[in-house]
Amino acid sequence: MNVSNDGIYRRYVKRPMDFILSLIAIFVLSPVFIIVAILVRMKLGSPILFKQERPGLNEKIFKMYKFRTMTDEKDESGALLPDDIRLTKFGKFLRSTSLDELPELVNILKGDMSIIGPRPLLVQYLPLYNEHQKRRHEVRPGLSGLAQANGRNAISWEDKFNLDVEYVENVSFIGDWKIIFMTIKKVFVREGINSETAVTMEYFEGSKVESKK
Repeated sequence: MNVSNDGIYRRYVKRPMDFILSLIAIFVLSPVFIIVAILVRMKLGSPILFKQERPGLNEKIFKMYKFRTMTDEKDESGALLPDDIRLTKFGKFLRSTSLDELPELVNILKGDMSIIGPRPLLVQYLPLYNEHQKRRHEVRPGLSGLAQANGRNAISWEDKFNLDVEYVENVSFIGDWKIIFMTIKKVFVREGINSETAVTMEYFEGSKVESKK
């Protein structure tokens, strides 16, 4: 059976490359991890890490790690205040620089995630996907992806899902490294952090029209 170079990369190279790169990144960035952890503890309290279940490869649920960016402020009834109130100036800085994403390197090391792939979204979105959108789970979710390199939270859900599926259909070594460099540029210029209506991205409520196939 003939296997293309991209097929070889996807099956045999991508996962070992993810493991090696994440291990190197954790070692090199360990001082940054420590500094950010201390600042989060001082400014936002504990826990330092935000943990949340997300769907991964083949919709398998895993626990994703991020540095905490919000307070636990609640109203009189004990319910958490809206995100835009709980997100502090320090939290906004962590998000704009993507420093809050650093603990996801541990998820990559464990095999839950990849360096590049569709971003892991909320579990409650799973029943809302159409057949086209579900294809985003044919690969491991990523620390960054084609959608993040082309707009992050500033593009629509439909555009984001179409880019996710485009990535799934065209996984390649060169493509992954292009996305890595595009992502680095986005982080430095801090583009696409917020949508027009929310501090990050508004909740997905399902597509009114079928995505392109």
